[in-house]
This record gives sequence, structure tokens and C-alpha cells, in this order.
Amino acid sequence: MVQVVGIRFKDVGKIYYFDPDSREYKKGDNVIVETARGIECGEVVSENHLVPDDEIVSPLKVVIRAATADDLKTVEENHVKEKKAFDICEQKIANHGLEMKLVDVEYTFDGSKILFYFTADGRVDFRELVKDLASVFRTRIELRQIGVRDEAKMLGGFGICGRPFCCKSFLGEFQPVSIKMAKEQGMSLNPVKISGTCGRLMCCLKYEQDSYEHLLRHTPKVGAIVETAEGRGVVTENNLITGMLKIKLDRRPEAAPLIIERHQVKLIKDAQIRIEKSEIEALKGIE
Repeated sequence: MVQVVGIRFKDVGKIYYFDPDSREYKKGDNVIVETARGIECGEVVSENHLVPDDEIVSPLKVVIRAATADDLKTVEENHVKEKKAFDICEQKIANHGLEMKLVDVEYTFDGSKILFYFTADGRVDFRELVKDLASVFRTRIELRQIGVRDEAKMLGGFGICGRPFCCKSFLGEFQPVSIKMAKEQGMSLNPVKISGTCGRLMCCLKYEQDSYEHLLRHTPKVGAIVETAEGRGVVTENNLITGMLKIKLDRRPEAAPLIIERHQVKLIKDAQIRIEKSEIEALKGIE
């Protein structure tokens, strides 16, 4: 076991472990640490605690010190510089005629590097832009292309539910989401209904997936062959939440479907949930 503190560098960013070096840090403390990007100021979000050796990436970097009032002032000054750098970079992008959208700018704590985050439809040759920016800021410049999900997380906004984006509010890291989840949850495979503002599948599809997988194990799927008190039939519709099934009986194919609860049938042969090629094609690009 190794003692660590969890530190975050963005409001809802990933938590990184650091060695507290035998010092006690409280939640909310600001600390100075060395990262792969250079010296940074972060916030303690999980206090000193022990974690298994296999949960850390060695070698574990040591917290340099607690942040001082001057350090916090430097952070605020960097934020002011970032806004100015954003405007300058946007102008430079226009001057170079590049097909890219600037999303955010970050100064490292010590000012040794400026990171410019952007989105673009494809690859962008920004070598001349980097040279131009370096001549203006006289420091290391890094341009980093990000995806639309990362853009939404950085900028924030409101989802179709009327609440702030989950990725901006509490999701430290994106969870994998698939079209199969939407299909299993019985959602309409309409891109407008299952994609977020970012244009990708809604992150909230992940939240109830475990429950739906549990219900699917106990509920005959559409197309399943079942035995009922009135004879054998095929499931034409199911409601995973209520457990109600609609069954077309073999002996009464023209009659209205039998409506019955799932625990009142015996499963003979279950069906599979499949995504048609036409559905995949219609939803191409939103996963």
C-alpha cells in the first residue's frame, strides 16, 4: 500500500495521485506539484489515504509544497493572460487561413508553456502558426487537437434535460457509450433523441445500463418464443420496467396479442437484440 493525495487541476477534471511526502493535506488545499506539463498548481480533492501499489503509476511524484498567497495570485494572473492569448491566437488562425476552431487556452503555472486547444474536422498543418505564436509569447507553444466531447466539457452548457452538462458538472472522465446501449434501453434510434449537444451519444445512457442488462436477463426479448397458460407464442413487445409482455399466440395468429406479466411465461427460446446495418449507417459518427 502507498500513501497518496488526490489532486485535480480542473474543476471537473481527472484526479491524479501524488506522494504527500509525510505531510498532511486537507480537501480544498491548493498545492504546487510537478507534472508532465511542468510545474502546476492543483487542488486536493482526496486527502491522505492508502491505495494498492497496482493503482498508481510509478514513480509517484512528490507534492512540492502547499500553495502560498503569491502562488494563487500567479494563477489568477495566468487566467488573465489566457484570455488575451485566446484573442491573439484566434486572430493568428484567421491570418493563416486555417480550418480550426480555438476552444481554450491554458498557461502552465510557471509560464514555461502555453497550451492551445482546438477542434477541426481533420488534420491541420499548424507548424507556421506555432512559429508565429512562439515569436509573440516567447515561450513553448503546444497546440492540441481535441474531440467534440472534450470541447463540451471545457465550454459547458445545458443538455436537453435542462441541466448543466454532466461532463462539466461531475464526470471526471468520459465513460464508453454505445449504440447497443440505446437499443437495449428501448430508445428510439433517432440521432436527435440520443445524442447530446456535442453531437455524440449522451453520456447518461451509461447510468442505467447495468439495471437494463439485469432486466434483459429476466425478460424475454422481442422475438422470443415463450409458453403461456393459453399456449405457445412469440413476444412482439416488452416493457422492461413494468415487466409486461405482448405475445402473439401460435393458435390465434390473427387475434389481438396476449398481454401478460413476464413471470407468468416460460421461456422456450430467447431472441437477440440486433442493430440493423441501416441503423448503424444512420447513426454513423455519433458514438
